[in-house]
Amino acid sequence: MTGVRMCAYNGSASGTYTSIRSSSASGTTRHLPLKGKAKSSSFPLSFQESGRVWGGAPRKKDSKMSNKAVWKGTAITAPVPPVMVTCGEPGKANIITVAWTGTVNTKPPMTYISVRPTRYSYGIIKTGGEFVVNLTTAALVKKADYCGIYTGAKVDKFRKCGLTEGQASAVNVPLIAESPVNIECRVTQVIPLGSHDMFLAEIVAVDIDGELIDSSGKLHLERAGLAAFAHGDYYALGKKLAPFGCSVKAKNKTKKAHCH
Repeated sequence: MTGVRMCAYNGSASGTYTSIRSSSASGTTRHLPLKGKAKSSSFPLSFQESGRVWGGAPRKKDSKMSNKAVWKGTAITAPVPPVMVTCGEPGKANIITVAWTGTVNTKPPMTYISVRPTRYSYGIIKTGGEFVVNLTTAALVKKADYCGIYTGAKVDKFRKCGLTEGQASAVNVPLIAESPVNIECRVTQVIPLGSHDMFLAEIVAVDIDGELIDSSGKLHLERAGLAAFAHGDYYALGKKLAPFGCSVKAKNKTKKAHCH
């Protein structure tokens, strides 16, 4: 007979450990109840012993899940784009760096940004109802980082970062000329979510550097040198792995699209 004793921690410095024991010749598992609730997502509350996952169905010992830890729900989606969002009128505009952004609809094209109500830019966007999402390249990472740390209430970020105000085509907000792609947005709804409010917006125009468009009009976004953000660090996008649809056969059955 073999036995395994494991512990759960309730998340506080002075918290209580609760023993969980697994022990029997037949491989059955006995779980003792946890005392208290975790106060921090830094401590996983999942236990895997003798081929079983605490609170779950039996698994094989060689399961790929055998080393998985389960944490409380947390904002961990990665990578995300560290975009620079411009807001306010030309000559008075501010820049805020936002990572909580993405596409939410195709027709009409829509995007969102999530901003804390305490941020200086929040009131500007809510009052003006417009903003521009400026994609960040690897060359612009330090400027984007600065714009995410310092408040526009005290600093002129365009001047401090040496960035150029460009004229947008559909909104009364300047774009960042050094950014290769500028997405002009008009707010349609403000949704309070908790720590952040989501600005849901329609994309009314997109400004793209001519160098990214070939003679046939095709966009080559891979040439832009875009940056990504993951768990506190910035990264340059790497090599192309495969095209969309690589998992299915091409229309010409003599060829196949390949996924790496």
